[in-house]
Amino acid sequence: MTNTTKIGWIGLGLMGNPMSQQLLKAGYPVTVYNRHKDKEAELKEQGATTASTPKELIEKTDVVIIMVTDDKAIREIFEGGNGLLKADVSNKVIINMSTVSPAISKEMAALCTSKSLQYLDAPVSGSVKQAETAQLVIMAGGDTDAFERVKPILEKIGKLVMNVGAIGSGNAAKLAINTLLSFYTQGLAEALILAKNNGIEPEVLLNLLSNAAIANPYTKLKGDAIVNDNFKAAFSLKNIVKDLKLSRDIGLTTPLGEAALKTFEAAVPKHGDEDLIAIYKYLDKGE
Repeated sequence: MTNTTKIGWIGLGLMGNPMSQQLLKAGYPVTVYNRHKDKEAELKEQGATTASTPKELIEKTDVVIIMVTDDKAIREIFEGGNGLLKADVSNKVIINMSTVSPAISKEMAALCTSKSLQYLDAPVSGSVKQAETAQLVIMAGGDTDAFERVKPILEKIGKLVMNVGAIGSGNAAKLAINTLLSFYTQGLAEALILAKNNGIEPEVLLNLLSNAAIANPYTKLKGDAIVNDNFKAAFSLKNIVKDLKLSRDIGLTTPLGEAALKTFEAAVPKHGDEDLIAIYKYLDKGE
């Protein structure tokens, strides 16, 4: 698809805002819809138009991209009173980039097929920084034809765009990645606390880790957040709990998986709106 393709974007949160901006920068005509209208202002200033409902948005565009929080929001966007499926349209592609369950993707894909619409689940790995620099990793599930149709659009958002299998496969891959992410995060927090309790400051251990065989960019990113006492959410702790529960629903019953879910869930009351690395504060202070 060329950049004359009309793109509709639903969901302008921490990720949706910078991701949609990449498409505007690439020269695509973009129409946006967000439940809270104040979040549309920045995109309008950059040249986007707006729609009052998902139904209106799909009627005006060729490809619709969705980036929202959970299954409940997806169901409302598709099946609500002015949802996508209320429009009398066909031969359009809907790309669901949200981190949601494989089950909701399979259900919505079937409904789309009944209306001659194509559906892909295409969640991303990466956070706000990667969204702002078009360095996300995008994993898609769905028909090869639909994927090839929209791949040039997705390549404006991510550094790697892959079709990993049938509908729901992208969601499953993303949940697997976020499960490992929870292990990394809790493991880093526990290691730093262990060191600190034995007289080794976090900066010292982080310097050692950055030069060890297990060095990785995530450790530096979240280690710096701890050192700088910066727990502003790039990916909230409550959302990793949501994803771990979805992982459990599709078969995660391993010792590490169950332990991570238990720990992060216990931290939600006090730290749910902070970044997931706030698990460090929960484990360090015991509250």
